[in-house]
Amino acid sequence: MIDDIHSDAERRMAKAVESLKSDLSRLRTGRAQTSLLDAVHVEYYGAEMPIKQVANVSVEDSRTLSVVPWEKSMVPVVEKAIMASNLGLSPVTAGQTIRVPLPPLTEERRKEMVRLVRNEAEQARVAIRNVRRDANSDLKDLAKGKEITEDEERGGQEKIQKLTDQYVGQVDRVLEEKERELMEI
Repeated sequence: MIDDIHSDAERRMAKAVESLKSDLSRLRTGRAQTSLLDAVHVEYYGAEMPIKQVANVSVEDSRTLSVVPWEKSMVPVVEKAIMASNLGLSPVTAGQTIRVPLPPLTEERRKEMVRLVRNEAEQARVAIRNVRRDANSDLKDLAKGKEITEDEERGGQEKIQKLTDQYVGQVDRVLEEKERELMEI
C-alpha cells in the first residue's frame, strides 16, 4: 500500500522533471539544436504536422540549421511555417534546402531567457511539491482508515520527503545547466 503510493509519487515526479527538460530543450541557446524546431507545425495535405514529419532537420554548423523537405512542393510551406513560428528566425532557401541561421543572442535577451528558465524550473518544483502533498494526503487517509499505523504513516512521509528532495535537486541541476548554457557566449 505504502509502496504503491511511493512508486506513483516517484513516477509523477519523474514526469515533472522530464517535462521541464522537454520545455527547456525548446528554448534557444547560442548553439543550433534540432529540437528548436520541434514546436513548428506545417500544413501538409490539410493536416497540421510537426516539421520533423515532413522534412529532415539537421545541424549544419554551430549557428545554422538545415531543413530539407521530403517533397519539393513543401519548401515554401516549410519556410513560411518557420517564419510564422514566433522564434525570431529568418530562413533562407537555396534550391530544396532551407538554411536557418541563428542570430547571436544579446545580453539582454540572455537574461530574459534565464528568467524564463527559472520560472519553468519553479513550476516543476511546484508540481513535485503537489505530488508530495497528494502522496502525504493518501498516507493520512490510510492511517485514518486504520489500514496503516501512525509509525508507518510517518515513515512513508519521510520516504516521500526524501523523494521530493531528490527530484527538486534534479530540477536545480537542470536549471543550473541551462543557465550556464544560456550565458555562455
